[in-house]
Amino acid sequence: MLLVANGSVFTRNAQTPFIPNGAVAIDGDTIVEVGPECELKAKYPDAEYVDAQGNLIMPGLINCHTHIYSGLARGLAIKGCNPTNFLENLEQQWWKIDDNLTLDGTKASAYATILDSIRDGVTTIFDHHASFCEIPGSLFTIKDAAQELGMRSCLCYEVSDRRGQEKCDQAIAENAEFAQWAAKERRDNDNHMIAAMFGGHATFTLSDETMDKMAEANNGLTGFHIHVCEGMNDVWDSRLNRGGISPVERLLQHNLLGPDTMLGHCIHVTPAEMDIVKESGTWLVNNPESNMGNAVGCAPVLEFFRRGIPVCMGTDAYTHDMLESLKVFLIIQRHNAAMPNVGWCEAMTMLFENNAKMASKYFDRKLGVLEPGAAADVVVMDYKPFTPLSEENIDGHMLFGMMGKNCRTTIINGRVLYKDREFVGIDEDKINAWTMAESKKLWSTLNDRVY
Repeated sequence: MLLVANGSVFTRNAQTPFIPNGAVAIDGDTIVEVGPECELKAKYPDAEYVDAQGNLIMPGLINCHTHIYSGLARGLAIKGCNPTNFLENLEQQWWKIDDNLTLDGTKASAYATILDSIRDGVTTIFDHHASFCEIPGSLFTIKDAAQELGMRSCLCYEVSDRRGQEKCDQAIAENAEFAQWAAKERRDNDNHMIAAMFGGHATFTLSDETMDKMAEANNGLTGFHIHVCEGMNDVWDSRLNRGGISPVERLLQHNLLGPDTMLGHCIHVTPAEMDIVKESGTWLVNNPESNMGNAVGCAPVLEFFRRGIPVCMGTDAYTHDMLESLKVFLIIQRHNAAMPNVGWCEAMTMLFENNAKMASKYFDRKLGVLEPGAAADVVVMDYKPFTPLSEENIDGHMLFGMMGKNCRTTIINGRVLYKDREFVGIDEDKINAWTMAESKKLWSTLNDRVY
């Protein structure tokens, strides 16, 4: 057993939201009790003691949209890359990277992303992968890295027509085979650490025939994870090449919407498309920093909420720090609305409620909360406040006082992976050395020089 104690426990449980001098008792992969430290120490005297050192104990954070394939891009400058719009950014940078990403490069990218996520207190990721250099086996390669490092991961591959029929068919097959494997693992081995969605890049790179193939290959096994109206490319393509119907209507016609599907970005959707999303029960995921960095606009999240559409929060791999994304979401929405009093409730609902609901749906475990029966995903944030801290104002402390780098301890599924800012049972130096070698190979390929 583990006892995470000597800190203030913020549970995200409405009945008992805040426990000063609290503790979390963990048995195996499950939280068995949350309460005052004095009571739990007496009740579980033989438990291994994880000392929070007077800091904040809280549920692990969840990232509902990231891209492992960008993991080796940090510091990379591709010769000739000078995009002036979103499509050029894809063509000159991101598609060039994934066109040259081998299985080893994919694994190195997974290592880099997962280690950074653990450092930032992220315990669950929803990844949307692309490696058109080597597609078959890519999701299984990421799965192996996730299991090795202990990250709870929902994976998919982004189907696209952009590299021809053979690559498109391989991407569809990779999604289907991995989703089948994940379902069997859940059924036969009670595996709640790996899940699958069925990925699609964006509607402007998906023909009607490809959408039908995706629906047929998935056959109702899981939900879809697709970029929609991130830039105007989806809108223009639908108007000019798809009979004038909207991107969301296309997805509806091809049976790709529903309560298990999550659409990324949705910046340029119309009110009619919002109605379709709402009536189909489809989820959305917002990625504020990436949208700003790509200069594609500000998603109308406040309107999504007004219409009752569930919206999650992701990073699109711009960062792995969910608290950083929380801050940026609030300021871009206020800037866009020209109102300094909007976005607070939406921000907190996205990160702490909707992300937890989406993750709980896909992993069949209660996530994002510290309560008996929930999965043992717990983090300790290095935070000693100099103003009053309580259940009434914890979100304000989190927004203005914390970042992912405040994380000092990360526990996923009852496994202590990161303790007092050091990895446990993970040879970080060995992994980083191998990842460095793979990144040099990729960079050399992209720029025709030796690094």
